[in-house]
Amino acid sequence: MERRIRTAIVAGAVVAAAGAGSVLATTAPPESSAPEGTPAIDPGDGGTYAPDIDPANFVETIDNPYLPYAPGTRWVYEGESEGELERIEVEVLHERREVMGISAVVVRDTVYVDGEIAEDTYDWFAQDADGNVWYLGEDTHEYEDGEPVNAAGAWEAGVDGALPGIVMPAEPEVGDAFRQEYDAGEAEDMGEILEVGVSKSIGLGDYDDVVVMEHWTPLEPDILEQKWYAAGVGVIYETEGDNSVELIEFTPGD
Repeated sequence: MERRIRTAIVAGAVVAAAGAGSVLATTAPPESSAPEGTPAIDPGDGGTYAPDIDPANFVETIDNPYLPYAPGTRWVYEGESEGELERIEVEVLHERREVMGISAVVVRDTVYVDGEIAEDTYDWFAQDADGNVWYLGEDTHEYEDGEPVNAAGAWEAGVDGALPGIVMPAEPEVGDAFRQEYDAGEAEDMGEILEVGVSKSIGLGDYDDVVVMEHWTPLEPDILEQKWYAAGVGVIYETEGDNSVELIEFTPGD
């Protein structure tokens, strides 16, 4: 799952992006404000989710203002999770990976708990010609005592029925709800836009033009996350229950 706090499509314009079929989420988050009439399905079979992915409709650069994944960009987050100090380091690498014929940007996301590595993930993203950012998979490992012990949640679009999803629309609008990934039983994250154009203050500064998104998965229905995305920066703040992390360092890329 593309998630940072651990114990990170739309109807209309996004449907047309990359020549995709409907990728509107068909399972609403628990107690969420998903649009009325959103049909419920068995989340295990993917329903009618079948995006038509054409590599020719993707571009090399990810410059969506709410997920500006330029090579060399780096974010550092800190917070508290279940009473332990959590530090997350995220960096856009100067390398790429081909997924479903698409040249994807590689983003490394490393989680430390009380100074020890807890998880290390390589996520793969690409942007279509309309500006929507797609999530294409991840290679992830959990650690104990400095050793990798679990790769659960790893998936790759196009392999064993796994499908990509959109993690940030080109033009987010309140009420947009969408699949962010789909690998039955392994990766089924979804998102919904709760607010746009809001302000958010954190220790690093004050930010305007912020998008607030709720994240959930039917695999863990009791867990709801919210993330604040600032234009030109990306994620600046996240919450999950009583836990939160916020951006403490930001280094723009190339």
